[in-house]
Amino acid sequence: MTVTGQEITDYVDRVRAALADLPPSVRDELTEDLPEHLAEVAAEGDGALVDRLGPPEAYAAELRTVAGAEPGRRPARLRRLAAVRDRATTQVRLLDRQLGPLVGQARVADFLRSLRPAWWLVRGWLAALLVGEMTGSDRAGLLPRIEGSVLGGLVLLAGAMLASLWLGRRSGDFTGWPRRLHLVGTAVLAVFALVVVTDVQERAGVDPDADYQQVSVDGRFDRIEDVFVYDQQGRLIRDAQLFDQNGVPIRLGWPTCLDSSGSVPAPRNAYPYCPDLAPFGPPEPPSPAPPAPSESATPTATGVPPAPTAAATPGTPSPTR
Repeated sequence: MTVTGQEITDYVDRVRAALADLPPSVRDELTEDLPEHLAEVAAEGDGALVDRLGPPEAYAAELRTVAGAEPGRRPARLRRLAAVRDRATTQVRLLDRQLGPLVGQARVADFLRSLRPAWWLVRGWLAALLVGEMTGSDRAGLLPRIEGSVLGGLVLLAGAMLASLWLGRRSGDFTGWPRRLHLVGTAVLAVFALVVVTDVQERAGVDPDADYQQVSVDGRFDRIEDVFVYDQQGRLIRDAQLFDQNGVPIRLGWPTCLDSSGSVPAPRNAYPYCPDLAPFGPPEPPSPAPPAPSESATPTATGVPPAPTAAATPGTPSPTR
């Protein structure tokens, strides 16, 4: 049911009648912005003003309590603070109207009001995630789980969104403790939204000291600090990189060595981090092989070259008897 202008006028008149014992200036000050406030409340949802704000007499009693006004006496409040509040309210309303055309509406408040259905869906999603966390189930990405079941999480998500839509359409009629409970629940979900955003950021974050992704490894490798790669000859290979079967780089360990300044250096993209801490030193270089003896200059055991034979000197006749 839509609130009419006559209903707003009647509500204001009954509030002023309940404050008739106050001086006219005080009564006018307390109810100066009341019609505009009631119009804003009426635009937020359906339902009569009496159902949403309570009887005008009760509303007038709340005004007395907030303003500190006793029957027949002026309100016990600081005029300066009231003036500051009024000026701030005026500036906010003026800014609201000035920025409204930027978002395609007469006021920014109207634009935010049009986004409420989207917030209702997000609220249902956050509520489903919160229920999943309370049951001790891990999330499958941004989807909730119930006892490890993705299907159960989807059912919970659909139910939470429908319940949030139903609640959003009727929250404008809440008064008293239901309204306060609704505000507390909204604040809790807003804080939980920050937790979810932070968690997603941490999961998607990349180590700024490395230009490749880290893959999860088995718990057996938790104590690995460095990786040393050797070739078949037992020589240490420097600037080695490790990849899995899919070509994804694997990162293990963390440097424990100290650089020249005495601080732990940042991890590099290649192994080993600390070559000086290699468990196996470089192999002993093989001794050089002795040069092969030459036929033209092969010394004997005594260092004297062998004497030539007759057959070794061609053209020399052998002696005859």
